[in-house]
Amino acid sequence: MTRSVTSMDANRVIDWLWRLAKVIEENKEELTRLDAAVGDADHGINMDRGFKKVVAKLPDLRGKEIGSIFRETALVLISSVGGASGPLYGTFFLKAAEHTAGKSEVTAADLGEAMRKGLSGLAERGKAMRGQKTMIDALEPAIEAFEKAVQEGCGLRDAMRLAEASAEQGMKDTISMVARKGRASYLGERSVGHQDPGATSAFFLIRTLREELD
Repeated sequence: MTRSVTSMDANRVIDWLWRLAKVIEENKEELTRLDAAVGDADHGINMDRGFKKVVAKLPDLRGKEIGSIFRETALVLISSVGGASGPLYGTFFLKAAEHTAGKSEVTAADLGEAMRKGLSGLAERGKAMRGQKTMIDALEPAIEAFEKAVQEGCGLRDAMRLAEASAEQGMKDTISMVARKGRASYLGERSVGHQDPGATSAFFLIRTLREELD
C-alpha cells in the first residue's frame, strides 16, 4: 500500500531542486538544440550554468525554511542565468518564496498557491500570456490541473501527476504555435513546427517535482 503524501517539507524541496538541476544538465544539449531553431541557442547552456550554482548553494540551505530556499534559488538564477530565462525563472521562485515564507512544510494547497503566485509574477515580468509560445504554455495548464485536483480532494502526489500530464501537453502544443514573445517572435510563422525551449524546461520543473513526490 502506497503512503499518501499530504505535504512537502523543506528537505524535500532541496532534493527537488537538486533533481531539477540534474535533469537540466542531462538535457542541456536538447534544450540548446530547441533554442537554436527559434532563439540564441543558449537556453540549455544558461539553465545548466544557473542550476549548477543553485546546487552549490543547497548545502547551506539545509535547515532553512522553504521561503528562504526559494528566495536564495531565485537570487542565484537571476544573477547567473543569461538572457530572459534568469529573470523569469528567478521571478517565479521569488514570488513562490513570498507565499512560503516561514514555512518548514507546505500542503498541497500551499504549493498550488505558491506556484500560482510564481506564474503570475513570471507572466507580469515577461508581459506574456498563454498561447504565445513561452514557458507559460506548460506552467499554466499544469498549475490549473493541480489546483483543480486539489479542490476535488486529490492528494499531493496524484495532483502533481495530473499537473505533469498537463504540462507535457502544453509543451507539445507549442509546436503548432506562432511565437509572440522573445527572440522567437522575430521568426513569425517560421516559428511554427518548433517546440519552445522555455516550455520544455518548465515541463522539467513540473516533472521533477512529481518525481520527487513519488
